[in-house]
Amino acid sequence: MSFFAKILTITVLLALLFALGFALWGEEFEILFNQQACVAWFSRIKPYAWLLGIALLIGDLILPVPATGIMASLGVVYGFWLGTLFSITGSLAAGFIGYGLARFAGRKFTLLITDQEEIDRFQHLFNSWGGAAIIVSRIMPIMPEVMTILAGFAKMNLIRFSMALLSGTIPTCFLFVYLGSSTRAEPVWGMAAAVLLPLLVWPVFLRYYVPAKRTSSRNFF
Repeated sequence: MSFFAKILTITVLLALLFALGFALWGEEFEILFNQQACVAWFSRIKPYAWLLGIALLIGDLILPVPATGIMASLGVVYGFWLGTLFSITGSLAAGFIGYGLARFAGRKFTLLITDQEEIDRFQHLFNSWGGAAIIVSRIMPIMPEVMTILAGFAKMNLIRFSMALLSGTIPTCFLFVYLGSSTRAEPVWGMAAAVLLPLLVWPVFLRYYVPAKRTSSRNFF
């Protein structure tokens, strides 16, 4: 099997795994954690509901939690700025946990299906193009988890991964918290801006960031 066929297969299998969770438990989680239910629930326990919201966003890494509804609910209960802060915290934590687990616990798995040379090629691919994929994935269902895990498997440069994760997560959280706290939101334009703006900034970061080949002795960074 070719290198790119293996990558595609891993991507599809991960997406199917997460999709299976939605198929099995998605309806129940949607009933439990839809925006209306969460607003009522968070309002009753407001002093510490933000912790629950962050925990649910982290849980979205492995469970079919309706993350956008959680973000919107945090915006309703805590207002735009605090709701955004809590949403960003939970979303970033989920991304870094997924990346970290795949990076440090997935080495044996990757070596079972490929060799070190292909792993190096996979890393080069993610260092070159993975950032844009991570940014786009943050506003999509299922794909955020898939892309962070793939980035971990590829041992994507940590600084590049972090910047891509931040670039994709912050606008997305702003958008969904705003949709929850505003009655005059325009989701289509907001979704376009949340993806296009960081994609426009990303090449600027790559232009001025020290290329990965110069930091090979410090691969973790």
